[in-house]
Amino acid sequence: MFVPLSDDNPLSTIPYQFVTVMLIVANVLIFFIAEVFAGPQMAGLALVPVEFAREGFFGPTIPGERFDGFDVPERVTLLSYMFLHADVLHLAGNMLFLWVFGDNVEDAMGHGRFLIFYLLCGVVAGLTHAAVMGATGFGTAPLIGASGAVAGCVAAYLMLHPRVRVWVLVLRFIPLRIAAIWALGAWVVMQFIMALMPQVDAVAWWAHVGGMVCGAVLILFMRRTGVRLFDRGLERIA
Repeated sequence: MFVPLSDDNPLSTIPYQFVTVMLIVANVLIFFIAEVFAGPQMAGLALVPVEFAREGFFGPTIPGERFDGFDVPERVTLLSYMFLHADVLHLAGNMLFLWVFGDNVEDAMGHGRFLIFYLLCGVVAGLTHAAVMGATGFGTAPLIGASGAVAGCVAAYLMLHPRVRVWVLVLRFIPLRIAAIWALGAWVVMQFIMALMPQVDAVAWWAHVGGMVCGAVLILFMRRTGVRLFDRGLERIA
């Protein structure tokens, strides 16, 4: 739909987006470790809905039930899945969204809260995907990728800064500078529409929806005191 490039939104309370950069570095390092050293073993760290339903949060690990890879409790995969990616494009897309929009969410929360926020969005995204896919018969496909956690950042950014201008590539080639409400609002609507349509691709649309809803709720409580929503007090759009 579009590729984000940058936004006109400097940091106001933190000197640098350390956690955002740390998350990007962690995702990139894990991707290359998986590609070079671990290979198929990393597949055991993906979230598989039917296997999560079998073990649950507190059930024992069932030996031999995991497909090829590390044999870990399914509750661990609620965290590990979000640091795995299928290929370079999958990784680059998620990290670009995180780079453009994560820093201002981190700025609104502070470093520690933002890390908790990001991980919670990823966990809720995984749970949402597992619940829906398990109920609709698509529960055997593994879930990987940071998109659920990143979707939470997008939703929080949209609630914080809908009037800020962002540079995007529309249809991958057309540069456009528009208010975040139009770019991200359209992206949010598309996630809901695609989630409600019949499953026709490998995109985890319900994970996106779960992450977005989680991000929209958490920003209400996790932002710093005095941080306003919806760009209240913004005099003009630069």
